[in-house]
Amino acid sequence: MDQNSEVFEFLVTDEYDGMRIDKLISELIDSLSRTYIKKLIDDKKVSCNGKVVKASFHVSENDEIVMEIPPVEIPQILPQDIPLDIIYEDDDVVVVNKPKDMVVHPAAGHYKDTLVNAIMYHCKDNLSGINGVMRPGIVHRIDKDTTGSVIICKNDNAHQSIAEQLKEHSINRVYHAICYGIIKEDEGDVTAPIGRSTTDRKKMAVVPGGKYASTHYRVLKRFEEDGFTYIECKLQTGRTHQIRVHMSHIGHPLLGDEVYAPGRHSKFKTNGQCLHAKTLGFIHPVNGQYIETDAPLPEYFNHLLNVLK
Repeated sequence: MDQNSEVFEFLVTDEYDGMRIDKLISELIDSLSRTYIKKLIDDKKVSCNGKVVKASFHVSENDEIVMEIPPVEIPQILPQDIPLDIIYEDDDVVVVNKPKDMVVHPAAGHYKDTLVNAIMYHCKDNLSGINGVMRPGIVHRIDKDTTGSVIICKNDNAHQSIAEQLKEHSINRVYHAICYGIIKEDEGDVTAPIGRSTTDRKKMAVVPGGKYASTHYRVLKRFEEDGFTYIECKLQTGRTHQIRVHMSHIGHPLLGDEVYAPGRHSKFKTNGQCLHAKTLGFIHPVNGQYIETDAPLPEYFNHLLNVLK
Protein backbone atom coordinates (compact mmCIF):
# COMPACT_ATOMS: atom_id res chain seq x y z
CA MET A 1 0.00 0.00 0.00
CA ASP A 2 1.31 3.45 -0.97
CA GLN A 3 2.05 5.46 2.19
CA ASN A 4 0.37 8.46 0.53
CA SER A 5 -2.84 6.57 -0.15
CA GLU A 6 -6.06 7.52 1.59
CA VAL A 7 -7.62 4.60 3.46
CA PHE A 8 -11.29 4.26 4.37
CA GLU A 9 -12.43 1.65 6.90
CA PHE A 10 -16.03 1.04 7.88
CA LEU A 11 -18.23 -1.58 9.50
CA VAL A 12 -21.39 -2.66 7.68
CA THR A 13 -24.51 -1.82 9.69
CA ASP A 14 -27.85 -3.64 9.46
CA GLU A 15 -29.35 -1.11 7.02
CA TYR A 16 -26.76 -2.11 4.39
CA ASP A 17 -26.98 -5.87 4.95
CA GLY A 18 -27.18 -7.67 1.58
CA MET A 19 -26.20 -4.63 -0.51
CA ARG A 20 -23.68 -4.86 -3.35
CA ILE A 21 -20.33 -3.51 -2.22
CA ASP A 22 -19.99 -1.01 -5.09
CA LYS A 23 -23.41 0.45 -4.28
CA LEU A 24 -22.56 0.54 -0.56
CA ILE A 25 -19.39 2.55 -1.19
CA SER A 26 -21.19 5.00 -3.50
CA GLU A 27 -23.81 5.57 -0.79
CA LEU A 28 -21.22 6.14 1.93
CA ILE A 29 -18.85 8.30 -0.17
CA ASP A 30 -20.97 10.21 -2.68
CA SER A 31 -17.98 12.17 -4.00
CA LEU A 32 -16.76 9.05 -5.83
CA SER A 33 -18.34 8.00 -9.13
CA ARG A 34 -19.55 4.43 -9.61
CA THR A 35 -17.05 4.08 -12.47
CA TYR A 36 -14.13 5.06 -10.23
CA ILE A 37 -15.36 2.77 -7.44
CA LYS A 38 -15.48 -0.15 -9.88
CA LYS A 39 -11.92 0.64 -10.99
CA LEU A 40 -10.73 0.59 -7.37
CA ILE A 41 -12.41 -2.78 -6.88
CA ASP A 42 -10.97 -4.16 -10.15
CA ASP A 43 -7.53 -2.93 -9.05
CA LYS A 44 -7.90 -4.92 -5.80
CA LYS A 45 -8.06 -1.79 -3.66
CA VAL A 46 -11.19 -2.91 -1.78
CA SER A 47 -11.36 -5.79 0.70
CA CYS A 48 -13.97 -7.32 2.94
CA ASN A 49 -12.80 -9.03 6.11
CA GLY A 50 -9.27 -9.05 4.72
CA LYS A 51 -10.12 -10.56 1.31
CA VAL A 52 -10.33 -8.65 -1.99
CA VAL A 53 -13.80 -8.79 -3.57
CA LYS A 54 -15.58 -8.15 -6.86
CA ALA A 55 -18.04 -5.32 -7.51
CA SER A 56 -20.94 -7.78 -7.42
CA PHE A 57 -20.05 -8.96 -3.89
CA HIS A 58 -22.91 -8.60 -1.39
CA VAL A 59 -21.95 -7.43 2.08
CA SER A 60 -23.34 -8.67 5.38
CA GLU A 61 -23.90 -6.93 8.68
CA ASN A 62 -20.68 -6.50 10.69
CA ASP A 63 -18.43 -7.02 7.64
CA GLU A 64 -15.25 -4.93 7.84
CA ILE A 65 -14.62 -3.02 4.60
CA VAL A 66 -11.25 -1.45 3.80
CA MET A 67 -10.75 0.72 0.72
CA GLU A 68 -7.49 2.25 -0.47
CA ILE A 69 -7.59 5.36 -2.68
CA PRO A 70 -4.18 5.88 -4.32
CA PRO A 71 -2.74 9.41 -4.45
CA VAL A 72 -3.94 11.39 -7.42
CA GLU A 73 -1.38 11.99 -10.13
CA ILE A 74 -1.87 15.56 -11.28
CA PRO A 75 -1.54 15.62 -15.06
CA GLN A 76 0.31 18.36 -16.87
CA ILE A 77 -2.13 20.86 -18.35
CA LEU A 78 -0.78 22.37 -21.54
CA PRO A 79 -1.64 25.63 -23.35
CA GLN A 80 -3.49 25.22 -26.63
CA ASP A 81 -3.92 27.74 -29.42
CA ILE A 82 -7.73 27.70 -29.43
CA PRO A 83 -9.55 30.81 -30.71
CA LEU A 84 -11.29 32.82 -27.99
CA ASP A 85 -14.16 35.29 -28.24
CA ILE A 86 -12.87 37.92 -25.79
CA ILE A 87 -15.47 40.47 -24.71
CA TYR A 88 -13.32 42.42 -22.25
CA GLU A 89 -9.69 42.33 -21.15
CA ASP A 90 -7.26 44.36 -19.06
CA ASP A 91 -4.23 43.63 -16.83
CA ASP A 92 -6.36 41.91 -14.18
CA VAL A 93 -9.32 40.15 -15.76
CA VAL A 94 -10.57 38.65 -19.03
CA VAL A 95 -14.22 38.01 -19.90
CA VAL A 96 -14.70 35.30 -22.51
CA ASN A 97 -17.82 34.37 -24.47
CA LYS A 98 -17.59 30.58 -24.10
CA PRO A 99 -18.92 28.50 -27.00
CA LYS A 100 -21.19 25.48 -26.69
CA ASP A 101 -19.59 22.09 -26.05
CA MET A 102 -16.47 23.55 -24.39
CA VAL A 103 -15.62 22.44 -20.84
CA VAL A 104 -14.40 25.29 -18.61
CA HIS A 105 -11.57 23.47 -16.83
CA PRO A 106 -9.80 20.10 -17.06
CA ALA A 107 -11.04 17.15 -15.04
CA ALA A 108 -10.36 13.44 -14.87
CA GLY A 109 -10.23 12.05 -18.40
CA HIS A 110 -10.58 15.47 -20.03
CA TYR A 111 -7.31 17.39 -20.02
CA LYS A 112 -7.39 19.02 -23.46
CA ASP A 113 -9.55 21.44 -25.46
CA THR A 114 -10.95 23.21 -22.38
CA LEU A 115 -11.28 26.93 -21.76
CA VAL A 116 -8.31 26.66 -19.38
CA ASN A 117 -6.09 25.23 -22.14
CA ALA A 118 -7.09 28.13 -24.39
CA ILE A 119 -6.70 30.84 -21.75
CA MET A 120 -3.27 29.49 -20.73
CA TYR A 121 -2.09 30.03 -24.30
CA HIS A 122 -3.64 33.50 -24.45
CA CYS A 123 -2.45 34.77 -21.05
CA LYS A 124 0.85 32.84 -20.81
CA ASP A 125 1.89 32.89 -17.14
CA ASN A 126 -0.45 35.72 -16.15
CA LEU A 127 -3.16 33.72 -14.38
CA SER A 128 -4.18 33.39 -10.74
CA GLY A 129 -3.04 30.22 -9.03
CA ILE A 130 -5.52 30.07 -6.15
CA ASN A 131 -7.50 27.15 -7.61
CA GLY A 132 -4.41 25.11 -8.44
CA VAL A 133 -2.79 23.82 -11.60
CA MET A 134 -6.02 22.31 -12.95
CA ARG A 135 -7.95 25.60 -12.78
CA PRO A 136 -5.56 28.53 -13.30
CA GLY A 137 -7.50 31.80 -13.49
CA ILE A 138 -10.86 30.10 -12.96
CA VAL A 139 -13.10 31.65 -10.31
CA HIS A 140 -16.49 30.38 -11.55
CA ARG A 141 -17.80 28.12 -14.27
CA ILE A 142 -20.75 27.43 -16.53
CA ASP A 143 -21.83 24.07 -17.93
CA LYS A 144 -20.29 22.58 -21.06
CA ASP A 145 -23.47 23.12 -23.10
CA THR A 146 -24.21 26.57 -21.66
CA THR A 147 -22.74 29.42 -23.70
CA GLY A 148 -21.71 32.91 -22.68
CA SER A 149 -19.74 34.99 -20.21
CA VAL A 150 -16.99 33.56 -18.02
CA ILE A 151 -14.59 35.80 -16.10
CA ILE A 152 -10.93 34.77 -15.85
CA CYS A 153 -8.58 36.30 -13.26
CA LYS A 154 -4.98 37.10 -14.17
CA ASN A 155 -3.65 37.40 -10.63
CA ASP A 156 -4.51 36.31 -7.09
CA ASN A 157 -5.64 39.78 -6.02
CA ALA A 158 -8.24 39.86 -8.80
CA HIS A 159 -9.27 36.29 -8.01
CA GLN A 160 -9.89 37.06 -4.34
CA SER A 161 -11.94 40.14 -5.21
CA ILE A 162 -14.16 38.41 -7.77
CA ALA A 163 -14.55 35.34 -5.54
CA GLU A 164 -15.77 37.57 -2.70
CA GLN A 165 -18.27 39.28 -5.01
CA LEU A 166 -19.56 35.87 -6.12
CA LYS A 167 -19.87 34.80 -2.49
CA GLU A 168 -21.85 37.93 -1.66
CA HIS A 169 -24.01 37.45 -4.82
CA SER A 170 -23.23 41.04 -5.82
CA ILE A 171 -22.17 40.18 -9.39
CA ASN A 172 -24.89 40.94 -11.93
CA ARG A 173 -25.44 37.66 -13.80
CA VAL A 174 -28.19 37.62 -16.41
CA TYR A 175 -28.97 34.63 -18.60
CA HIS A 176 -31.22 34.17 -21.63
CA ALA A 177 -33.06 30.89 -22.14
CA ILE A 178 -35.85 29.25 -24.12
CA CYS A 179 -38.11 27.01 -22.08
CA TYR A 180 -40.96 24.61 -22.71
CA GLY A 181 -44.50 25.89 -22.32
CA ILE A 182 -46.10 29.31 -22.22
CA ILE A 183 -45.36 31.25 -19.05
CA LYS A 184 -48.41 33.39 -18.32
CA GLU A 185 -46.85 35.84 -15.86
CA ASP A 186 -44.65 38.55 -17.34
CA GLU A 187 -42.12 38.01 -14.56
CA GLY A 188 -41.70 36.14 -11.32
CA ASP A 189 -39.35 34.68 -8.72
CA VAL A 190 -38.49 31.07 -8.02
CA THR A 191 -37.15 30.74 -4.50
CA ALA A 192 -36.56 27.10 -3.63
CA PRO A 193 -33.61 25.32 -1.92
CA ILE A 194 -31.29 23.34 -4.18
CA GLY A 195 -29.26 20.30 -3.21
CA ARG A 196 -28.14 16.93 -4.52
CA SER A 197 -31.04 14.82 -5.83
CA THR A 198 -32.03 12.00 -3.49
CA THR A 199 -32.82 9.71 -6.43
CA ASP A 200 -29.93 10.53 -8.77
CA ARG A 201 -26.66 11.72 -7.23
CA LYS A 202 -25.50 13.20 -10.55
CA LYS A 203 -28.41 15.64 -10.58
CA MET A 204 -29.36 18.64 -8.51
CA ALA A 205 -32.94 19.16 -7.34
CA VAL A 206 -35.22 21.26 -5.18
CA VAL A 207 -34.91 19.43 -1.87
CA PRO A 208 -35.76 20.15 1.77
CA GLY A 209 -32.64 21.29 3.56
CA GLY A 210 -30.92 22.33 0.32
CA LYS A 211 -29.03 25.61 -0.06
CA TYR A 212 -31.07 28.78 -0.41
CA ALA A 213 -31.52 29.62 -4.09
CA SER A 214 -33.45 32.38 -5.84
CA THR A 215 -33.96 33.13 -9.54
CA HIS A 216 -35.85 36.07 -11.03
CA TYR A 217 -37.27 35.49 -14.52
CA ARG A 218 -38.81 37.87 -17.04
CA VAL A 219 -40.63 36.91 -20.23
CA LEU A 220 -39.07 38.37 -23.36
CA LYS A 221 -41.31 36.67 -25.95
CA ARG A 222 -43.95 33.94 -26.13
CA PHE A 223 -44.10 31.53 -29.04
CA GLU A 224 -47.73 30.45 -28.71
CA GLU A 225 -47.88 28.21 -31.78
CA ASP A 226 -44.81 26.13 -30.94
CA GLY A 227 -45.34 26.28 -27.18
CA PHE A 228 -42.12 27.91 -25.98
CA THR A 229 -41.20 31.01 -23.98
CA TYR A 230 -38.07 33.13 -24.37
CA ILE A 231 -36.99 34.40 -20.96
CA GLU A 232 -34.34 36.38 -19.13
CA CYS A 233 -33.15 35.00 -15.79
CA LYS A 234 -31.26 36.95 -13.16
CA LEU A 235 -29.42 34.95 -10.55
CA GLN A 236 -29.94 36.14 -7.00
CA THR A 237 -27.74 33.21 -5.90
CA GLY A 238 -25.37 30.95 -7.83
CA ARG A 239 -26.13 27.30 -7.16
CA THR A 240 -25.11 24.44 -9.44
CA HIS A 241 -27.56 24.13 -12.38
CA GLN A 242 -29.76 26.73 -10.66
CA ILE A 243 -31.73 28.04 -13.65
CA ARG A 244 -32.16 24.57 -15.12
CA VAL A 245 -33.41 23.17 -11.81
CA HIS A 246 -35.68 26.10 -10.94
CA MET A 247 -37.36 26.31 -14.35
CA SER A 248 -37.91 22.55 -14.36
CA HIS A 249 -39.32 22.83 -10.84
CA ILE A 250 -42.06 25.23 -11.99
CA GLY A 251 -42.91 23.07 -15.02
CA HIS A 252 -40.94 25.00 -17.66
CA PRO A 253 -37.66 23.10 -18.23
CA LEU A 254 -35.24 24.47 -20.78
CA LEU A 255 -35.44 23.44 -24.40
CA GLY A 256 -32.79 20.81 -25.12
CA ASP A 257 -32.04 20.03 -21.47
CA GLU A 258 -31.33 16.31 -21.47
CA VAL A 259 -31.11 16.12 -17.67
CA TYR A 260 -33.90 18.30 -16.29
CA ALA A 261 -36.52 17.95 -19.05
CA PRO A 262 -37.42 14.26 -18.79
CA GLY A 263 -39.94 13.09 -21.36
CA ARG A 264 -39.85 16.36 -23.27
CA HIS A 265 -39.12 16.16 -26.98
CA SER A 266 -38.82 18.83 -29.63
CA LYS A 267 -38.22 19.00 -33.38
CA PHE A 268 -35.54 21.63 -32.67
CA LYS A 269 -31.99 20.33 -32.20
CA THR A 270 -29.93 22.31 -29.69
CA ASN A 271 -27.10 20.00 -28.51
CA GLY A 272 -27.93 20.53 -24.86
CA GLN A 273 -29.87 23.15 -22.94
CA CYS A 274 -30.79 26.43 -24.61
CA LEU A 275 -29.11 28.69 -22.06
CA HIS A 276 -26.76 31.64 -22.54
CA ALA A 277 -24.89 33.70 -19.92
CA LYS A 278 -25.49 37.09 -21.53
CA THR A 279 -24.69 39.87 -19.05
CA LEU A 280 -21.92 39.92 -16.48
CA GLY A 281 -21.46 42.96 -14.22
CA PHE A 282 -18.82 43.28 -11.51
CA ILE A 283 -16.72 45.76 -9.55
CA HIS A 284 -13.22 45.93 -11.00
CA PRO A 285 -10.79 44.44 -8.45
CA VAL A 286 -8.25 47.28 -8.81
CA ASN A 287 -9.90 50.55 -9.83
CA GLY A 288 -13.28 49.90 -8.18
CA GLN A 289 -15.28 50.82 -11.29
CA TYR A 290 -18.39 48.89 -12.30
CA ILE A 291 -17.73 46.83 -15.44
CA GLU A 292 -20.61 45.28 -17.39
CA THR A 293 -20.13 43.03 -20.39
CA ASP A 294 -22.64 41.62 -22.86
CA ALA A 295 -22.06 38.33 -24.70
CA PRO A 296 -23.88 38.16 -28.06
CA LEU A 297 -26.26 35.24 -28.47
CA PRO A 298 -24.75 32.27 -30.32
CA GLU A 299 -25.85 31.49 -33.87
CA TYR A 300 -28.01 28.49 -32.94
CA PHE A 301 -29.92 30.61 -30.37
CA ASN A 302 -30.61 33.41 -32.87
CA HIS A 303 -31.73 30.81 -35.42
CA LEU A 304 -34.26 29.40 -32.93
CA LEU A 305 -35.64 32.87 -32.21
CA ASN A 306 -36.12 33.38 -35.94
CA VAL A 307 -37.88 30.06 -36.67
CA LEU A 308 -40.06 29.72 -33.55
CA LYS A 309 -43.66 30.86 -33.94
